[in-house]
Amino acid sequence: MSQKPLKVGLIGGSSGFITLAHQRAIFMDGTRRITAAALSSDPEKAIQASKYWPYPIQGYASYDEMLQGELGKSPEDRVDYVLIQTPNHAHFDPAKKFLEAGIPVFCEKPLTLNRNESEILCRIVKEKRIPFCVAHTYLGHWTTRLARHIVRSGLLGNIRWVDCAYLQSWMALRSNSPGFKENTWRLNKKISGISNCGGDIGTHALMQLRFITGLEIESLSAHLETFFKWNEHEEDNLDDHFTAYCKLNNGGKALIRATQIAVGHKNDLRIEVNGEKGSLRWAQEDSEKLIIHPIGKTERIYYRGQDDASDDFIGQLPTELANEQTIPWGHSEGFHDAFARLHRSFEEDVRAHKTRNYMEADGSKYATVEDGLAGIHFIEKAVESNQSDNAWVKL
Repeated sequence: MSQKPLKVGLIGGSSGFITLAHQRAIFMDGTRRITAAALSSDPEKAIQASKYWPYPIQGYASYDEMLQGELGKSPEDRVDYVLIQTPNHAHFDPAKKFLEAGIPVFCEKPLTLNRNESEILCRIVKEKRIPFCVAHTYLGHWTTRLARHIVRSGLLGNIRWVDCAYLQSWMALRSNSPGFKENTWRLNKKISGISNCGGDIGTHALMQLRFITGLEIESLSAHLETFFKWNEHEEDNLDDHFTAYCKLNNGGKALIRATQIAVGHKNDLRIEVNGEKGSLRWAQEDSEKLIIHPIGKTERIYYRGQDDASDDFIGQLPTELANEQTIPWGHSEGFHDAFARLHRSFEEDVRAHKTRNYMEADGSKYATVEDGLAGIHFIEKAVESNQSDNAWVKL
């Protein structure tokens, strides 16, 4: 029996590639549609942007107005969840208000500006038992989920070392462009938070490590570096290069690094996991492929959805992985498909919440509010370490 499409409300995102990616992801399955939006912090711009939307939606001057307007409708007519795609400093307030009103939230990362705000959101989510997703895109790749299955099934044995990196060059390439500093909100500490590079892409590297391995960081020593000095006040310059050496809770070690000044790299998120029985390698720019090096066996390369994924190493694919195919293997998936898989997984929980059958998300399909808190805690401790001459600090 077909179901009515879920109604999605947008907060922020009048332009930008992330906005377009979310739009495609929402529409990809035909089971979700955008019906309402508060597209800008400028009320006039918000209304105008909604008028020129490619299809009819209800435009609101602000997210407060949107909340009141949607609550004034019947439960069947109001939005089923909201997507927050504002700059970092404007995540907390709308998330808190919509959660308190009982409306599920899908929020861009990092979750908030600080740990206190994140803990408040965690408490509301727990008290109200309401779905909440943090948009860590790359968890949506099918091969990321296969990697999780392999590592967490013990096929690589005890994990000794994890190297997770997110390497970009955009800041180095654009640094001399006119108005770059003034027009890049990520360089503004009041908007971006205490870390630019670490908060923006370092948290993605952290989530790949945690999602795939199931391991947590017990302590770290971090270096946050600024190669492009934007402000005459040294303390106001945010990092464009981030490195954290970590001790894991199983006794293993890890390196989490991120940079925006590595010329030659585009959107190069990658992870290597070294275990007692073998190693695993995955890279976002070649996301259809997962490479395994088992000790005593030949190298294995797995592709999304291949028919012969059952073998003497991996065994039979678990049902949840086998059933996650959207298109036959050989037809490449990518960034937009990963986004769609997150929205698809979140949709399942939102529908369960509407029928009061929702079971608290366990983080196996998308990053939860608790994962968002873990990311903020990680960044705060990295900054603390960096300010203490890279001393080891416990998480």
